[in-house]
Amino acid sequence: MVDEETRYEAVRSRDARFDGEFFFAVETTGIYCRPSCPAVTPKRQNVRFYATAAAAQGSGFRACRRCRPDAVPGSAEWNVRADVVGRAMRLISDGVVDREGVGGLAERLGYSARQVQRQLTAEVGVGPVALARAQRAHTARVLLQTTGLPVTEIAFAAGFASVRQFNDTIRGVYAATPTELRAEGRRRGKAVPRDVTPSAGVPLRLAYRGPYQAGAVFDTLAREAVPGVEEVAGHRGTRVYRRTLRLPYGTGIVAVEEKTAGPRAAARGPAAPAGAVGPATAAGADAPAGRPELPGSAGTAAPADPANSLGPADVARGPAVPAGAAGPATAAGADAPAGRPDVAGVADRAGAANPAGADAPAGRPDLPVPAGPAHPADPVIPANPVDASTPGPAGAARGGWLQARLHLTDLRDLTTAVQRLRRLFDLDADPYAVDERLGADPRLGPLVAARPGLRSPGAADPAEFAVRALVGRKEAERLVQQYGKALDTPSGTLTHVFPEPGVLAEAEGGTLGALASALADGTARLDAGADRDDAAAALLALPGMDPRTVALIRMRALGDPDVALPDEPVPDAWRPWRTYACQHIWYGGELAQGGS
Repeated sequence: MVDEETRYEAVRSRDARFDGEFFFAVETTGIYCRPSCPAVTPKRQNVRFYATAAAAQGSGFRACRRCRPDAVPGSAEWNVRADVVGRAMRLISDGVVDREGVGGLAERLGYSARQVQRQLTAEVGVGPVALARAQRAHTARVLLQTTGLPVTEIAFAAGFASVRQFNDTIRGVYAATPTELRAEGRRRGKAVPRDVTPSAGVPLRLAYRGPYQAGAVFDTLAREAVPGVEEVAGHRGTRVYRRTLRLPYGTGIVAVEEKTAGPRAAARGPAAPAGAVGPATAAGADAPAGRPELPGSAGTAAPADPANSLGPADVARGPAVPAGAAGPATAAGADAPAGRPDVAGVADRAGAANPAGADAPAGRPDLPVPAGPAHPADPVIPANPVDASTPGPAGAARGGWLQARLHLTDLRDLTTAVQRLRRLFDLDADPYAVDERLGADPRLGPLVAARPGLRSPGAADPAEFAVRALVGRKEAERLVQQYGKALDTPSGTLTHVFPEPGVLAEAEGGTLGALASALADGTARLDAGADRDDAAAALLALPGMDPRTVALIRMRALGDPDVALPDEPVPDAWRPWRTYACQHIWYGGELAQGGS
């Protein structure tokens, strides 16, 4: 990571492309922010930097209600890294600490709880309990403002052990009570009516940074879809992907729209010279409330609230503007009511400077506002949000989100389900780092220019993908119909959940039976915190397992960004993004599709 002086320059220039890479806190106000916060830049001597929002919270800082720092893009580093800290961060995001405690986390990692605590604290500033606590608070806020569930039910659904713990955490993180969070959502006109319950599904925005080639991802999902478990309906550009999910506490059905939404963000480019004015951007303003229902969902239209995103916000990352360079003029955002720190984004527009960071007019977070303190007291912001998307410069890349709706049999699975969807759609990637490296290659340069931000789809269920990679689509359909768990209530063409490895291990022989047995007894682990080298070695040791299938499993189920398929020309010069290089080559038509 860059040094603190470079970080401060990113803060001075309000560079949204560093959001999620670090956070800064202001000692004189007791507030922590994302680098792109539109409030007045604090003095250097008053600024402290943190690797995570949880670390800032652990030091006693409250989330800024202007820039909503706990919903910025998650650092892509945690998905790339294969060491203990990276694996631990992925497991915590998957909800392991909530389900199994720190002891369960440590056991999965193969270390003692004390060692895990020490390494996480040294690397990110806090231990696993604090990281899980921040995640629970975020989940609770989403449920408070998107469902009509009683507050007590939300406390346990979010993973809190008691209502008292829930209340204390919400007050500490958002400086508001749970009831106040819900009421403030209604004042902004974004909360769903009281009668909208989990049976109608939880509407979410799955946010991403930078450009996103949704069409390519949906093409892959459509080509691989297994009837009964998945479907892709609609015309290209407006398709909807639906699938069933097996989750720790129950099952779920998700619908994700191909059509992307959100503001534009300036594409990464060379640093501006001293005194230059950066491009105007619009990074995450609210869209008009309400939207058409997703197929198969009931209830009222999903509220257009970026706060519904249990994940990174829709902003991009790039180099900081050097000292003396003027950052983009901002017109973004009055403080949201207490408890709205996770609304994605800040709208930056040229010619509407807002150096003081004061409250915007009611419900208009994207309008310029009069001067005031950097972090004013909690305002009251009524309804009528507007879409402040502003075209960027030539070549501008769009950061935004995918609309989704989750139907869960147990709301305790919400955080886990969202994180698995994020991995499936590769939403936490840093497309700027990938494109910068691969775009410099003579062979890949034209392909990268044609498809900036091309993602590498992952897997919603790693064990399921491993079986499908081995047997193929047609055989997977047979397994679903013969061994899959039937849904209590089918949803359109979705009728089953993919069979569990234990069921397949008892019913099937050969390589499939060996694979299913290894997945069932833990010989081959493919969960979010699995050691990728160990997993690959365990898979290769199975009778009949070929290296190409293992490489595909590593690429998709384990989310490894640097996999080269055997017998394909993927040189080491493309490290550490060889997985993405394969995606560009496949879409360029030079190689057979790796997922076929």
